[in-house]
Amino acid sequence: MCRIKIVPYFPQSPEWMEILREHLAEIFALPVEIGEPRELPRGSENAQRGQVLASAVLVDLCRVEHTPGDILLGITDRDLYEEGLNFVFGLATPVHRCALVATPRLHNAFYGLPEERELFLRRLLTEAVHEIGHTLGLEHCPDPHCVMHFSNTLADTDRKGYRFCPRCRARVEEALASC
Repeated sequence: MCRIKIVPYFPQSPEWMEILREHLAEIFALPVEIGEPRELPRGSENAQRGQVLASAVLVDLCRVEHTPGDILLGITDRDLYEEGLNFVFGLATPVHRCALVATPRLHNAFYGLPEERELFLRRLLTEAVHEIGHTLGLEHCPDPHCVMHFSNTLADTDRKGYRFCPRCRARVEEALASC
């Protein structure tokens, strides 16, 4: 049976990590564990941009020891980018079943607004479920209320929420049945 392994790229796991673990276990009906914190890989930080190259962290994440079939979910508190893009909320590869989510832009405080813990947690869960969906082979969905719909802005993330549409849910079930 496969599982989801959360890999924090933090000095120590934040208190909300356990809440994320519980929700992911419920949504995917899989065991979810929290791994040991890791440091960002050398050379992944771009000092000029004040950001971290997401693909460099994803490569590091895919090297974490795990059982074949497991899904690795890296979480970082650093702002991520990819070449040609100002930022990314996350990145995933279905080939290695590895996904990465960045938390900074999910906080209201990033935009100079009062922090809302519950809103942050919902955004984090939405992005984590979306990226895990990609690890299971799902593409972006045309349904604007499906978690697999593309988020170009935080408003898109807030609008769609963390639930799969029936079509995408069936594809998740099919992918997980092969675990």
